[in-house]
Amino acid sequence: MTPESTRRHLFISHHHKDDAEVTKMTALLSRHGWDIRNSSIRMKPSNEQRRQMGLIPEAVIQRALRMRISWAQSVVVLIGKDTHERRWVNWEIEEAHRQGKRIIGVFARGGTSADIPPALEKFATQEIVGWNTNSIVNALDGINTEFQNSDGTPRPRATAATSEHCG
Repeated sequence: MTPESTRRHLFISHHHKDDAEVTKMTALLSRHGWDIRNSSIRMKPSNEQRRQMGLIPEAVIQRALRMRISWAQSVVVLIGKDTHERRWVNWEIEEAHRQGKRIIGVFARGGTSADIPPALEKFATQEIVGWNTNSIVNALDGINTEFQNSDGTPRPRATAATSEHCG
């Protein structure tokens, strides 16, 4: 049985093309001794095609996402190459903010500051960190308050004044 202290209920917001990176991140945290319960949606190609064709009503998607976000302790936004362009990622971040969830950004390998979703710049409550086990674990535990670039170097946090153009 896994101790509750190592179990983390997360919603990992990501671009569906980064599904493999989600798997790598949960494996990385598992090797650290954490039991990760990820409630994010990973669509099968057939369902993604149905969504793109408009066969799945937007309200159905929003309801499913709201329920999965409410179950999670924290929302982790995986920042990959095209994440900033994903409408649903921004919607998930805004919903997490409405629900008062902790919101943490983690750069996937290859992700850059230019890939940070506008809503994450505006609503990240803990940190935006590089792909580093200690940085990710500390962010999830609320230990650090430092925002980082993708290489782990410190970066200034966007303020409401600098991120107003995002929303």
